[in-house]
Amino acid sequence: MSNSSSNKSQSQTKNNPDSTGHSDQIFDAIIVGAGSAGLAALREVAKRTKRFLIINDGAYGTTCARVGCMPSKLLIEAANAYHRRHTFETFGITGSNALAVDIPAVLRRVRRLRDDFVAGTVSITDELGARSVSGRAQLLSSTQVQVNGQTYSAKGIILAPGSSPILPPAMQALGARVLTTDTLFEQTTLGPRMAVIGMGPLGIEMAQALARLGVAVHGYATKEMLGGMSDPDVNAELRQALERDITLNIGAEASLHAVEGGIEVRSGAHRTVVDQVLVAIGRSPNLQGLGLETLGVPLDKHGMPPVNPKSMQVGDSPVYLAGDAHNDRPLLHEAADEGHIAGLNAMAPTPQCFERRIPLAIVFCDPNAAVVGQGFSALQRQDGLQFVTGSVNFVGQGRARAGQRNQGRLSVYADAASGCLLGAELCAPAGEHLAHLLALAVSQKLSVAQVLGMPFYHPVLEEGLRTALRDAARQLPDAVSSDLAHCGPIGALALD
Repeated sequence: MSNSSSNKSQSQTKNNPDSTGHSDQIFDAIIVGAGSAGLAALREVAKRTKRFLIINDGAYGTTCARVGCMPSKLLIEAANAYHRRHTFETFGITGSNALAVDIPAVLRRVRRLRDDFVAGTVSITDELGARSVSGRAQLLSSTQVQVNGQTYSAKGIILAPGSSPILPPAMQALGARVLTTDTLFEQTTLGPRMAVIGMGPLGIEMAQALARLGVAVHGYATKEMLGGMSDPDVNAELRQALERDITLNIGAEASLHAVEGGIEVRSGAHRTVVDQVLVAIGRSPNLQGLGLETLGVPLDKHGMPPVNPKSMQVGDSPVYLAGDAHNDRPLLHEAADEGHIAGLNAMAPTPQCFERRIPLAIVFCDPNAAVVGQGFSALQRQDGLQFVTGSVNFVGQGRARAGQRNQGRLSVYADAASGCLLGAELCAPAGEHLAHLLALAVSQKLSVAQVLGMPFYHPVLEEGLRTALRDAARQLPDAVSSDLAHCGPIGALALD
């Protein structure tokens, strides 16, 4: 569920709960939130019953479509297209100095296409009539929800209220010059100087994209590891890539102060003045005021109830929590899976557990960064586990050199005893595609030898993956000299 105040709320087009005619009925399911998880839950519920209600607070349209995945990628694509001009001369292409970027035009395109994506998600609830209600829901119990003064009962309740960007009060007090992703894409233009606070996946993506559009960007992070990386070698490559585009300040908290001519950012000994600040320090689940205390389950210090990640069930209640509000895996494909599970279980006589997909997280910077399966630090924390690391540096990789994309590193991790692939971390060209190949291999529990037995065409960037796998293979017991498996007996004397 989106809480963006920068986009016009479509609540006026939704049915008032007074007109539903269902206030004294028991529904089969009530869904709170019409974001990615809520819509995924709705899809499963609607297959099984027409007696449901979906409640949404604020603007309709998923976080992904409205303020997250899609508008950010639209900005990144424009930035990378403009940035390619720096390679033209090496390719023998002249005239790149005449190119210019029109940032207002870039932002207009972002909003235009963003609105198309949002319209697709909004149309789903628009078609529901009285079964879609605008308003802020509050739990009265594990079977009752109140919205706009009306009380509704249900056999199963799915909570998918989404999340909101974290913006500390001291930063919020500086007004419209301090942005989050809820407001960034609504800007008609951008100042020439920008600070980005937070170098997680979103902060990294936006900092690099803005820099490539010609904005002078200063990035701030308190931790050495950036973008979810934990492998020191991969993290070093990511940091080096970022520092080609932005001024990176790591280690100290950043504070903001209004000064003449802009906002001064202080971080340790570093001082700089910028026109705008993008705060990207994470998102907070929209759980406050939801009434979780009425469920009769213990809440942790963050107000979060116990949730089974394989069934999405809250304790042993008929309530299910899914999506960003769960905050376990705040990614669209995971939110959709959680909504799917919650929708199935809310309609089932007995909740079922489902196996979750192999973890996959991608940062769409250049080169792409990703963590697949178990990352370096997760493997290190496992007592008794011995693993090997196979790696490749893309500086000398043939296809990467041909496209002037020869930077980055890929590390794959394999069980030292069995050779089974456990995970990978990378900052590499075409990393989003390499990450998917590796996720497939890890999910199928393939060994290093089995993946090496698959074809690698030439010349492709995937040959870099083969190099990393061969590096891992050499460290495994019973290392073989060939990627090819030996033939089994054919049954003909002349051929055996």
